[in-house]
Amino acid sequence: MEIQQPLFNFLNGTIEYEIKNGDCMSILRKVENGKFDLILTSPPYNVGKSYETKTSIEKYLESQEEIIYQLIRTLSDKGNLCWQVGNYVDKGEVFPLDIYYYQIFKKYGLKLRNRIVWYFGHGLHAKNRFSGRYETLLWFSKTDDYIFNLDSVRVPSKYPGKKYFKGPKKGQLSGNPLGKNPGDIWEIIEQDWDSAMWNIPNVKSNHPEKTEHPCQFPIELVERCVLALSNEGSWVLDPFTGVGSTVIGAIKNNRNGLGIEKESEYCKIANKRISDFKEGKLKVRPIGKPIHKPSAKEKIAQIPKEWTELSFENNNRITSHL
Repeated sequence: MEIQQPLFNFLNGTIEYEIKNGDCMSILRKVENGKFDLILTSPPYNVGKSYETKTSIEKYLESQEEIIYQLIRTLSDKGNLCWQVGNYVDKGEVFPLDIYYYQIFKKYGLKLRNRIVWYFGHGLHAKNRFSGRYETLLWFSKTDDYIFNLDSVRVPSKYPGKKYFKGPKKGQLSGNPLGKNPGDIWEIIEQDWDSAMWNIPNVKSNHPEKTEHPCQFPIELVERCVLALSNEGSWVLDPFTGVGSTVIGAIKNNRNGLGIEKESEYCKIANKRISDFKEGKLKVRPIGKPIHKPSAKEKIAQIPKEWTELSFENNNRITSHL
């Protein structure tokens, strides 16, 4: 069953969007060459989620390569492709998926422009290794003539008054008045995008965008890619759209959006979220909102007395061995 939405007027012009329920490969084969200026997605990680069938990493990557071939065909010559992945873990061994995927995209001629780190502060705790707190986003372009709107995502300069100290421009301001390039590892600490990492909260139980999807894309992450790597009026595709965050991020910024999802229940949620967004009812975490930092007065943020006593005992034990 295919779930569709009509055209609607948004900002300066008519924006199209569609959520298609069905097999990704079957739908992609019907899409014309070069339709999309941006493909942004987070594919299944083969970790055994309810919507996945876990298999060997070799078979998993083989099936993904078939889809990637179709995606590249539908990408415009000036287009960008963003592939956001974490790790595949088998019997305690970590397989960094971005490294495996890089070889596939390179095989088909795409050029890696950045390997972006998305850092988040919360997640599952590991017992036999350090807890994972980041995923990576591989940004590829199809050609050397690709869309890149740096001015749309610049961050405030740390030293806006800095000037050239020698040469023909001596005494002139050396920075860009619109701000500086944010780099490929971002952290949102205050009200801007400046610092070290893309510290965008992952969608957990207390996140305003949370639905029943277990691995939901935050709209804030989508918007950064949409603003920088597509133009107004561009078509944006997410072939594993889940509950529609990529499509929402696209139409929110005056782009056209197509999402493909095999689970009909997620398609229903996606369409409901889009409808709520159009009516101004969708709860969205604002882009650039500071990460919550607990106050020292919050009881849950205070060190328990039991831990303090245990720490004291451990310190004494260590000292006695010196």
